[in-house]
Amino acid sequence: QVQLVESGGGSVQPGGSLRLSCAASGYRNNRYCMGWFRQAPGQERQGVAVIDSLGDTTYAEFMNGRFTISFDSSKNTLYLQMDHLQFVDTAMYYCAAHFRFIPGLGPCGPRPAEFDNWGQGTQVTVSS
Repeated sequence: QVQLVESGGGSVQPGGSLRLSCAASGYRNNRYCMGWFRQAPGQERQGVAVIDSLGDTTYAEFMNGRFTISFDSSKNTLYLQMDHLQFVDTAMYYCAAHFRFIPGLGPCGPRPAEFDNWGQGTQVTVSS
């Protein structure tokens, strides 16, 4: 059974940085798509960034280069480096994965409906 455990959330002032981590376990398929999603109160869950098993990344347009997704295969850990945080970044952040990725064909995009394995989330709050 796939398990995803997020950590690293917290409170930060505008302009600050956080690094989220997601420890992944229980999978054997190396053709994966993993990603970060977020959900603010009263809003739909939205994709932030994804990375596939080839190392290719896709970011939501609103990121404007502020966030960086990465995966350390030696630690089976997914990361999201978040810089220049803004009030609008306040949300619960979730790690997710699916194992239907086919190199050259996908799918691997920041679309929540494609993912069937989810972590419990970690809260990020940006406030002054």
